[in-house]
Amino acid sequence: MKKKIFLVSMIVGLTFSIFAQKNDKKILEKLDKTSDKYAKTINQEDLKKHLTIIASDAMEGRLTGTKGQKEAAKYISEHFKKIGLQGPVNNADGNKFYQYFRLVSREWKQVALKTSAGKSIEFLKGVYILRASYDFETEKQLMPVYIPNIEEKNIVAIPSLAKARDIVVLTPTSKKPKEDTKIAEKLRSQGAKTVIFVHQTDKEFDEAIEANGYYLKRKIQQIARPTKTELGMFYVSPTIAKQLLEVQNFELSNTYMNPKTIGVMAKMEEKEVWQSENVLGFIEGTDKKDEVVVITSHYDHVGTTNGKVYNGADDDGSGTVSVLEIAEAFCKAKADGKAPRRSMLFMTVAGEELGLYGSSYYADIDPIFPLKNTVVDLNIDMVGRIGGDYIAKNDPNYVYLIGSDKLSTELHELNEAANKKTLKLKLDYKYNDEKDPNRFYYRSDHYNFAKNNIPIIFYFNGVHDDYHQPGDDVEKIHFPKLEKIARLVFYTAWEIANREKRLVVDKTPEAAPDEE
Repeated sequence: MKKKIFLVSMIVGLTFSIFAQKNDKKILEKLDKTSDKYAKTINQEDLKKHLTIIASDAMEGRLTGTKGQKEAAKYISEHFKKIGLQGPVNNADGNKFYQYFRLVSREWKQVALKTSAGKSIEFLKGVYILRASYDFETEKQLMPVYIPNIEEKNIVAIPSLAKARDIVVLTPTSKKPKEDTKIAEKLRSQGAKTVIFVHQTDKEFDEAIEANGYYLKRKIQQIARPTKTELGMFYVSPTIAKQLLEVQNFELSNTYMNPKTIGVMAKMEEKEVWQSENVLGFIEGTDKKDEVVVITSHYDHVGTTNGKVYNGADDDGSGTVSVLEIAEAFCKAKADGKAPRRSMLFMTVAGEELGLYGSSYYADIDPIFPLKNTVVDLNIDMVGRIGGDYIAKNDPNYVYLIGSDKLSTELHELNEAANKKTLKLKLDYKYNDEKDPNRFYYRSDHYNFAKNNIPIIFYFNGVHDDYHQPGDDVEKIHFPKLEKIARLVFYTAWEIANREKRLVVDKTPEAAPDEE
């Protein structure tokens, strides 16, 4: 009986699958003809018109939080409204196109350890601190306990010790910040107030200070979150560990406990708080409106230096105006009664140059549409110049693609097919290699979607001599190339938005590499 039921189910399933495939094929054949009409509305003249404004000196380099960035946001939102996009954000001020987020700049005011005898160990001389994510307590008196590793047999005594005393656990560093963070979290879950990581040698500690001193003492810019009091991850040399534990001969492989307390101090000072905006425009889909196709770019750049404006025409004015034109093409289709089946979110974000902050805010803190309903993110960042290996050949007929195959085989194949049917650009996957030292996969806004298991494609032209320089101007943009790539993104988005089935995620996202 089970075999018969299984056989019937298989036949029904196979029949349905064949019907769905035929139906999907008919839909795609219909869309191929329809999409051409709207793809052609993405043209060099309109791209240039927008970019001449977005990348003008009047925008002052669009540094996040500045007047120029806000003027660019205003221009983008007005264009979104003009072409018929909806603003999907509920704001008290009534501006439905802005997703507001705050950034904060902090720097260390005081970091030190004190031995039980009162000797002070100063910041960047005998101690440094990482993972500064919160406001920290000024000082605590803690009993130091050293364990050589966090195997269960070594941490079993921590809970009982923590009940009697406030303790700080010293343990060897893995030399990988992300791994140390996991160790710290485990030790804190057992009752440790904080953790002091010990380098293998004094020389290793000195080398870490020399290599990272600038980054350790500079201002730290972060998305403003509710404050949380928590001591950070401290790092010391074996010599300092010996002083804190008050032992004659310190060995990394032994266990130690000093019944006296030591002082643990860390204080961050808030220097600046400022507000910025992601700009969002939305088209509601028809029969599959709960699923959302996202198209992104970042519209911020690096501002001005010594009176020179860094206009960022390529980075990422080119991606921003591509989003404007792609959005307009979809709006024209909707006006003609050909709205996409899935909903479309067009999002230009700020804060990318500071640390992917705008897209991080959307993905990690306030996704306007549930991430589980987000089908794909097509991210356009630097597509207006000839860069990378194509500079010497002066060949504009290419685009570097990053990430298309990392989560969804279907997405990769669909983009390839869309290109083959239409633009016939050379699709170059050089920077998609996991071993590529540039690590571009982790360096633009798509990554905040990819880390949440959402398929992505990053469209990119490669770097050039004007990357992050004042020479990145509109006059150097290759508009025929920009037009082709914007149209390719449109064709790919159109197919994804209108196909019968949602993209299948058949791969696991890659974790970001440890910070140095």
